[in-house]
Amino acid sequence: MPLKPEEVRWVAHLARLECTEEEIGLFTAQLNDIVSYVNQLQEVNTEGVEPLSHCLPIHNVFREDTPGVSLKVDEALANAPARKGDFYAVPAVLD
Repeated sequence: MPLKPEEVRWVAHLARLECTEEEIGLFTAQLNDIVSYVNQLQEVNTEGVEPLSHCLPIHNVFREDTPGVSLKVDEALANAPARKGDFYAVPAVLD
């Protein structure tokens, strides 16, 4: 079912986009091409095809989570624009 210009206008409204009538016509055609391609992909027989999480056979590439040496408080706060004791001082955002 092809998209109508009214539907494209509504999507543009939801995305807070201001579009001219010329753009609405262009976007309608482009979105209909995309939807048509997705519909074409849905016709492919995937019976017996295992779902993939990645196209390459990879394993966990993360390093072991081992504790290390932490910075001292004075080193960590050395470049802080403002400091209050052992913490960063930031402007209040709530009353």
